[in-house]
Amino acid sequence: MAFLDNSGDIILDAVLTDTGRLRLAQGDGSFKISKFALGDDEINYELYNKNHASGSAYHDLQVLQTPILEAFTNNTSNLKTKLITISRTNILFMPVLKLNKNNHTSQVASSKTFNRDETGVNNSATAKTDSRFYVAVDQDTHDILTTFSDGTASGIESFETAGLTRPTGIIKGYGAGEETVNRDFIRIDQGLDTTEISPGVGLSSDLLETAYLVELDHRLGVIKPPTTNVPAPVNFIDDDSIASYYLSNSAYIGNTSAVTILPQRAQANDGSRKLSDLVNIAPQVFEGPRGNCLTLRLHASDELQSSTFLFTQLGFSATAASNSTLGLANTTQDPRLTGKTAFFIDSTVRVIGANTGFRIDIPVRYVKIA
Repeated sequence: MAFLDNSGDIILDAVLTDTGRLRLAQGDGSFKISKFALGDDEINYELYNKNHASGSAYHDLQVLQTPILEAFTNNTSNLKTKLITISRTNILFMPVLKLNKNNHTSQVASSKTFNRDETGVNNSATAKTDSRFYVAVDQDTHDILTTFSDGTASGIESFETAGLTRPTGIIKGYGAGEETVNRDFIRIDQGLDTTEISPGVGLSSDLLETAYLVELDHRLGVIKPPTTNVPAPVNFIDDDSIASYYLSNSAYIGNTSAVTILPQRAQANDGSRKLSDLVNIAPQVFEGPRGNCLTLRLHASDELQSSTFLFTQLGFSATAASNSTLGLANTTQDPRLTGKTAFFIDSTVRVIGANTGFRIDIPVRYVKIA
């Protein structure tokens, strides 16, 4: 990886995708450039200086001389936000994607990130808050993270029973059948991040996301909807084991079938209302017009569920008892942790709007206690 010398003429540097290189190598005539993408991630357009002392020829000089990285083939790193063409000239704001963690307390399900605090009953534990989602890869791990012990092997209690706040951000990454309660999931909303346009105006159809591209490490897990454990079909897996999903159906977008996770549609419940008016109705993250939202969960791979091999190769481990990363108590207060080790793998889930190309990376942590 290096910078291009753009001190003179403008340089266009291009590389082929994994699929393009594969077809070129086949040598059977199937190689044909039919699609391309452009990006300007390094450019800061605020450097455009219309008051430059040397005149209009120098207004964009700093922009044109910005150091540019050479094109590289790693699809996990290049073109964070792709350039698009829109014919309309009256667009003041482009929609963005945001993680929605504004759940109301009346909602059974939660799209909040990891939070666990049993210090109210076990003083050897520590309160833990993280900006990641934690994926419990098996039932033992999920049970330990979502309950606490009263100091006996059989005395397992729920946080709610003890008057404690239920842990959030712990996705059940295993099992079959539908979820009923404690359905932790990931929710991404689309909208205009501004107060200058009323949410009642709505998001125009040419900016609305009706499908999303989702990418994640296929060695670690797959995508599944918030209400069932049926994984989504994979559209493509590249040479780095990054799986791509094209999600466009109602199981993921605008899903209003499960009352425990309503409202799924970010425009629901009278879109003219401001953010502050919707606290008890439809948790929002945008003051301006809102589009569709995407909800999903992760299902851990069979290898993560059944062994610790990938955890030792790609992650790290620590003693489970008194583990501050998970907010766990010691073995005296929680005998379940005796002789247990906590294994972790940190990764990301990338969500890209299929229409606008806006991208957001969501940090996740796969956890196994064994």
